[in-house]
Amino acid sequence: MKNRRIAVLMGGASSERDISLKSGNCVLKALKEAQLNATAFDVNRDLPDRLIKNKINLVFIALHGKPGEDGTIQGMLDILNIPYTGSGVLASALSMDKIASKRLFQIAGIPTPEFRVISKDKLYIANSLKNFPVVVKPSTEGSTIGISIVRKEDEFKKAMEIAFRYDDNVICEKYIDGKEITVGILEEKALPVIEIIPKSGFYDFNAKYGKKSTDFVVPAELVKEKISQIKQIAFKAHKVLGCYGMSRVDMKLDCKLNPYVLEINTIPGLTETSLLPKAAQAAGISFRELCLILLDLAIKKHEK
Repeated sequence: MKNRRIAVLMGGASSERDISLKSGNCVLKALKEAQLNATAFDVNRDLPDRLIKNKINLVFIALHGKPGEDGTIQGMLDILNIPYTGSGVLASALSMDKIASKRLFQIAGIPTPEFRVISKDKLYIANSLKNFPVVVKPSTEGSTIGISIVRKEDEFKKAMEIAFRYDDNVICEKYIDGKEITVGILEEKALPVIEIIPKSGFYDFNAKYGKKSTDFVVPAELVKEKISQIKQIAFKAHKVLGCYGMSRVDMKLDCKLNPYVLEINTIPGLTETSLLPKAAQAAGISFRELCLILLDLAIKKHEK
Protein backbone atom coordinates (compact mmCIF):
# COMPACT_ATOMS: atom_id res chain seq x y z
CA MET A 1 0.00 0.00 0.00
CA LYS A 2 2.96 2.32 0.53
CA ASN A 3 3.33 2.70 -3.26
CA ARG A 4 -0.33 3.53 -3.83
CA ARG A 5 -1.74 6.99 -4.49
CA ILE A 6 -4.93 6.95 -2.43
CA ALA A 7 -7.93 9.22 -2.83
CA VAL A 8 -10.35 9.58 0.08
CA LEU A 9 -13.69 10.54 -1.47
CA MET A 10 -15.89 12.68 0.77
CA GLY A 11 -18.42 15.47 0.77
CA GLY A 12 -20.38 15.55 -2.45
CA ALA A 13 -23.79 17.16 -2.82
CA SER A 14 -26.02 14.72 -0.90
CA SER A 15 -28.11 15.57 2.14
CA GLU A 16 -25.44 13.76 4.17
CA ARG A 17 -22.56 15.93 2.96
CA ASP A 18 -21.54 17.25 6.40
CA ILE A 19 -21.42 13.76 7.91
CA SER A 20 -19.42 12.51 4.93
CA LEU A 21 -16.84 15.25 5.43
CA LYS A 22 -16.42 14.19 9.06
CA SER A 23 -16.02 10.52 8.05
CA GLY A 24 -13.61 11.37 5.24
CA ASN A 25 -11.38 13.56 7.36
CA CYS A 26 -11.17 10.91 10.08
CA VAL A 27 -10.19 8.31 7.49
CA LEU A 28 -7.66 10.68 5.92
CA LYS A 29 -6.06 11.36 9.30
CA ALA A 30 -5.79 7.62 10.03
CA LEU A 31 -4.19 6.90 6.64
CA LYS A 32 -1.69 9.73 7.01
CA GLU A 33 -0.79 8.47 10.49
CA ALA A 34 -0.09 5.12 8.79
CA GLN A 35 2.28 7.05 6.48
CA LEU A 36 0.26 6.37 3.36
CA ASN A 37 0.06 8.73 0.39
CA ALA A 38 -3.58 9.78 0.85
CA THR A 39 -5.36 12.90 -0.42
CA ALA A 40 -8.86 14.27 0.20
CA PHE A 41 -11.17 14.59 -2.82
CA ASP A 42 -14.42 16.53 -2.35
CA VAL A 43 -16.63 14.89 -4.95
CA ASN A 44 -17.99 16.88 -7.91
CA ARG A 45 -18.53 16.34 -11.65
CA ASP A 46 -14.82 16.75 -12.37
CA LEU A 47 -13.91 13.77 -10.19
CA PRO A 48 -12.93 11.35 -13.03
CA ASP A 49 -10.54 13.87 -14.58
CA ARG A 50 -9.04 14.71 -11.17
CA LEU A 51 -8.47 11.04 -10.33
CA ILE A 52 -6.69 10.46 -13.66
CA LYS A 53 -4.68 13.68 -13.42
CA ASN A 54 -3.46 12.79 -9.92
CA LYS A 55 -2.67 9.19 -10.97
CA ILE A 56 -4.89 7.75 -8.25
CA ASN A 57 -4.72 3.95 -8.08
CA LEU A 58 -6.68 3.22 -4.89
CA VAL A 59 -9.84 4.85 -3.54
CA PHE A 60 -11.34 4.93 -0.05
CA ILE A 61 -15.02 5.87 -0.38
CA ALA A 62 -16.21 7.86 2.63
CA LEU A 63 -19.36 9.19 0.95
CA HIS A 64 -22.81 8.86 2.52
CA GLY A 65 -25.99 9.00 0.47
CA LYS A 66 -26.07 9.61 -3.28
CA PRO A 67 -24.00 9.28 -5.46
CA GLY A 68 -21.45 7.56 -3.25
CA GLU A 69 -23.63 4.90 -1.69
CA ASP A 70 -26.03 4.05 -4.51
CA GLY A 71 -23.57 2.49 -6.98
CA THR A 72 -22.90 5.59 -9.10
CA ILE A 73 -19.36 6.24 -7.86
CA GLN A 74 -18.63 2.52 -7.85
CA GLY A 75 -19.62 2.25 -11.52
CA MET A 76 -17.37 5.16 -12.44
CA LEU A 77 -14.42 3.61 -10.60
CA ASP A 78 -15.06 0.26 -12.30
CA ILE A 79 -14.83 2.01 -15.68
CA LEU A 80 -11.59 3.70 -14.62
CA ASN A 81 -10.31 0.32 -13.33
CA ILE A 82 -9.46 1.77 -9.90
CA PRO A 83 -9.91 -0.44 -6.82
CA TYR A 84 -12.18 0.98 -4.11
CA THR A 85 -13.38 0.13 -0.62
CA GLY A 86 -16.73 -1.49 0.10
CA SER A 87 -19.42 -3.03 -2.04
CA GLY A 88 -19.80 -2.95 -5.81
CA VAL A 89 -22.44 -1.36 -8.02
CA LEU A 90 -25.33 -3.77 -7.58
CA ALA A 91 -25.01 -4.32 -3.82
CA SER A 92 -24.68 -0.56 -3.28
CA ALA A 93 -27.78 0.18 -5.36
CA LEU A 94 -29.85 -2.54 -3.67
CA SER A 95 -28.84 -1.47 -0.18
CA MET A 96 -29.58 2.19 -0.87
CA ASP A 97 -33.04 1.32 -2.19
CA LYS A 98 -34.99 0.25 0.90
CA ILE A 99 -37.88 -1.05 -1.20
CA ALA A 100 -35.65 -3.38 -3.23
CA SER A 101 -33.67 -4.54 -0.20
CA LYS A 102 -36.76 -5.25 1.92
CA ARG A 103 -38.34 -7.26 -0.90
CA LEU A 104 -35.16 -9.33 -1.18
CA PHE A 105 -35.17 -9.84 2.59
CA GLN A 106 -38.72 -11.16 2.35
CA ILE A 107 -37.81 -13.57 -0.46
CA ALA A 108 -34.80 -14.82 1.53
CA GLY A 109 -36.84 -15.33 4.69
CA ILE A 110 -35.05 -12.55 6.59
CA PRO A 111 -37.43 -10.95 9.09
CA THR A 112 -38.20 -7.32 8.26
CA PRO A 113 -41.14 -5.17 9.39
CA GLU A 114 -44.29 -5.27 7.25
CA PHE A 115 -44.45 -2.33 4.87
CA ARG A 116 -46.27 -0.60 2.07
CA VAL A 117 -44.86 1.55 -0.72
CA ILE A 118 -46.62 4.86 -1.33
CA SER A 119 -45.88 6.86 -4.48
CA LYS A 120 -46.71 10.52 -5.03
CA ASP A 121 -49.34 9.56 -7.60
CA LYS A 122 -50.96 6.96 -5.28
CA LEU A 123 -51.61 8.85 -2.09
CA TYR A 124 -55.03 7.21 -1.74
CA ILE A 125 -53.26 4.18 -0.25
CA ALA A 126 -52.54 6.25 2.84
CA ASN A 127 -56.25 6.44 3.61
CA SER A 128 -56.42 2.67 4.13
CA LEU A 129 -53.74 2.65 6.84
CA LYS A 130 -55.24 2.02 10.25
CA ASN A 131 -52.62 0.20 12.29
CA PHE A 132 -50.60 2.92 13.97
CA PRO A 133 -47.85 3.57 14.94
CA VAL A 134 -45.99 3.33 11.65
CA VAL A 135 -42.63 4.59 10.39
CA VAL A 136 -42.70 6.79 7.28
CA LYS A 137 -39.43 7.25 5.41
CA PRO A 138 -38.04 8.00 1.93
CA SER A 139 -36.94 4.88 0.08
CA THR A 140 -33.42 6.08 -0.79
CA GLU A 141 -32.13 8.30 2.02
CA GLY A 142 -29.84 7.56 4.96
CA SER A 143 -29.06 8.98 8.41
CA THR A 144 -32.82 8.87 9.18
CA ILE A 145 -33.28 11.95 6.98
CA GLY A 146 -36.95 12.52 6.19
CA ILE A 147 -38.13 9.86 8.64
CA SER A 148 -41.10 10.17 11.03
CA ILE A 149 -42.87 7.94 13.53
CA VAL A 150 -46.62 8.38 13.02
CA ARG A 151 -48.63 7.46 16.10
CA LYS A 152 -52.06 8.67 14.99
CA GLU A 153 -53.84 9.37 11.72
CA ASP A 154 -53.74 13.17 11.87
CA GLU A 155 -49.90 13.05 11.88
CA PHE A 156 -49.72 11.07 8.66
CA LYS A 157 -50.09 13.89 6.10
CA LYS A 158 -47.21 15.92 7.55
CA ALA A 159 -44.96 12.82 7.71
CA MET A 160 -45.66 12.09 4.05
CA GLU A 161 -44.89 15.68 3.05
CA ILE A 162 -41.54 15.48 4.82
CA ALA A 163 -40.62 12.13 3.24
CA PHE A 164 -41.63 13.25 -0.27
CA ARG A 165 -39.14 16.11 -0.07
CA TYR A 166 -36.43 13.50 -0.54
CA ASP A 167 -37.97 10.82 -2.74
CA ASP A 168 -40.95 10.09 -5.00
CA ASN A 169 -41.44 6.73 -3.28
CA VAL A 170 -42.00 6.41 0.45
CA ILE A 171 -42.05 3.38 2.72
CA CYS A 172 -44.74 3.09 5.35
CA GLU A 173 -43.44 0.46 7.74
CA LYS A 174 -44.85 -1.20 10.86
CA TYR A 175 -43.23 0.32 13.94
CA ILE A 176 -41.36 -2.21 16.06
CA ASP A 177 -41.48 -1.09 19.67
CA GLY A 178 -38.36 -2.45 21.32
CA LYS A 179 -34.58 -2.37 21.47
CA GLU A 180 -32.61 -0.67 18.71
CA ILE A 181 -29.51 -2.63 17.71
CA THR A 182 -26.94 -2.64 14.94
CA VAL A 183 -24.45 -5.21 13.67
CA GLY A 184 -21.29 -4.29 11.83
CA ILE A 185 -19.91 -6.71 9.25
CA LEU A 186 -16.18 -6.69 8.51
CA GLU A 187 -14.20 -9.20 6.44
CA GLU A 188 -17.24 -11.47 6.17
CA LYS A 189 -17.63 -11.66 9.96
CA ALA A 190 -20.20 -10.10 12.27
CA LEU A 191 -18.72 -7.74 14.85
CA PRO A 192 -20.09 -7.37 18.40
CA VAL A 193 -23.75 -6.32 18.54
CA ILE A 194 -24.40 -2.75 19.72
CA GLU A 195 -27.55 -1.66 21.55
CA ILE A 196 -28.55 1.94 20.82
CA ILE A 197 -30.43 3.87 23.51
CA PRO A 198 -31.48 7.34 22.29
CA LYS A 199 -32.40 9.64 25.16
CA SER A 200 -35.28 11.06 23.13
CA GLY A 201 -36.66 7.56 22.53
CA PHE A 202 -36.16 7.86 18.75
CA TYR A 203 -32.82 7.34 17.00
CA ASP A 204 -33.27 10.20 14.52
CA PHE A 205 -30.70 12.56 12.99
CA ASN A 206 -30.30 14.59 16.20
CA ALA A 207 -29.90 11.45 18.31
CA LYS A 208 -27.26 10.15 15.89
CA TYR A 209 -25.13 13.25 15.68
CA GLY A 210 -26.01 15.40 18.69
CA LYS A 211 -23.54 15.40 21.56
CA LYS A 212 -24.49 13.04 24.41
CA SER A 213 -27.91 12.42 22.79
CA THR A 214 -27.58 8.63 22.77
CA ASP A 215 -26.11 5.91 24.97
CA PHE A 216 -24.54 2.77 23.53
CA VAL A 217 -24.07 -0.65 25.07
CA VAL A 218 -21.12 -2.41 23.45
CA PRO A 219 -21.49 -5.35 23.31
CA ALA A 220 -25.25 -5.53 23.79
CA GLU A 221 -26.34 -7.24 26.99
CA LEU A 222 -28.23 -10.19 25.54
CA VAL A 223 -27.92 -13.92 26.12
CA LYS A 224 -25.36 -15.76 24.01
CA GLU A 225 -27.99 -17.61 21.95
CA LYS A 226 -29.80 -14.36 21.05
CA ILE A 227 -26.53 -12.67 20.06
CA SER A 228 -25.73 -15.64 17.82
CA GLN A 229 -29.17 -15.47 16.18
CA ILE A 230 -28.88 -11.71 15.57
CA LYS A 231 -25.41 -12.05 14.03
CA GLN A 232 -26.56 -14.87 11.74
CA ILE A 233 -29.51 -12.82 10.47
CA ALA A 234 -27.34 -9.72 9.97
CA PHE A 235 -24.72 -11.65 8.03
CA LYS A 236 -27.38 -13.32 5.89
CA ALA A 237 -28.80 -9.88 5.01
CA HIS A 238 -25.29 -8.70 4.11
CA LYS A 239 -24.80 -11.69 1.80
CA VAL A 240 -28.29 -11.60 0.24
CA LEU A 241 -27.63 -8.09 -1.06
CA GLY A 242 -24.13 -9.06 -2.20
CA CYS A 243 -22.29 -6.64 0.09
CA TYR A 244 -18.51 -6.80 0.35
CA GLY A 245 -15.88 -5.76 2.87
CA MET A 246 -18.07 -3.93 5.33
CA SER A 247 -21.63 -2.99 6.10
CA ARG A 248 -23.77 -2.07 9.06
CA VAL A 249 -27.08 -3.88 9.51
CA ASP A 250 -29.63 -1.85 11.47
CA MET A 251 -32.21 -3.91 13.36
CA LYS A 252 -34.96 -3.76 15.98
CA LEU A 253 -35.94 -6.30 18.62
CA ASP A 254 -39.61 -6.49 19.55
CA CYS A 255 -40.90 -7.01 23.09
CA LYS A 256 -40.19 -10.76 22.78
CA LEU A 257 -36.66 -10.03 21.46
CA ASN A 258 -37.53 -11.22 17.95
CA PRO A 259 -35.09 -9.49 15.53
CA TYR A 260 -36.15 -7.52 12.45
CA VAL A 261 -33.80 -6.10 9.81
CA LEU A 262 -34.58 -2.47 8.97
CA GLU A 263 -31.87 -1.66 6.42
CA ILE A 264 -28.21 -2.07 5.46
CA ASN A 265 -25.65 0.73 5.18
CA THR A 266 -22.83 -0.14 2.79
CA ILE A 267 -20.82 2.94 3.79
CA PRO A 268 -21.65 3.53 7.46
CA GLY A 269 -20.29 6.43 9.47
CA LEU A 270 -16.51 6.32 9.73
CA THR A 271 -15.60 8.71 12.49
CA GLU A 272 -13.81 7.24 15.51
CA THR A 273 -17.09 7.37 17.46
CA SER A 274 -19.34 5.96 14.73
CA LEU A 275 -21.06 2.62 15.22
CA LEU A 276 -18.97 0.42 12.90
CA PRO A 277 -15.69 1.66 14.44
CA LYS A 278 -17.22 1.20 17.94
CA ALA A 279 -18.01 -2.43 17.10
CA ALA A 280 -14.54 -2.94 15.59
CA GLN A 281 -12.93 -1.48 18.70
CA ALA A 282 -14.94 -3.92 20.84
CA ALA A 283 -13.44 -6.69 18.69
CA GLY A 284 -9.92 -5.34 19.31
CA ILE A 285 -9.56 -3.50 15.99
CA SER A 286 -8.40 0.13 16.16
CA PHE A 287 -9.81 2.79 13.84
CA ARG A 288 -6.53 2.96 11.89
CA GLU A 289 -6.45 -0.82 11.55
CA LEU A 290 -10.07 -0.80 10.37
CA CYS A 291 -9.22 1.66 7.59
CA LEU A 292 -6.19 -0.38 6.51
CA ILE A 293 -8.22 -3.60 6.47
CA LEU A 294 -10.78 -1.97 4.18
CA LEU A 295 -8.07 -0.80 1.77
CA ASP A 296 -6.48 -4.25 1.76
CA LEU A 297 -9.86 -5.83 0.97
CA ALA A 298 -10.32 -3.34 -1.89
CA ILE A 299 -7.00 -4.42 -3.43
CA LYS A 300 -7.81 -8.13 -3.03
CA LYS A 301 -11.24 -7.71 -4.64
CA HIS A 302 -9.70 -5.85 -7.58
CA GLU A 303 -6.98 -8.47 -8.06
CA LYS A 304 -9.61 -11.22 -8.26
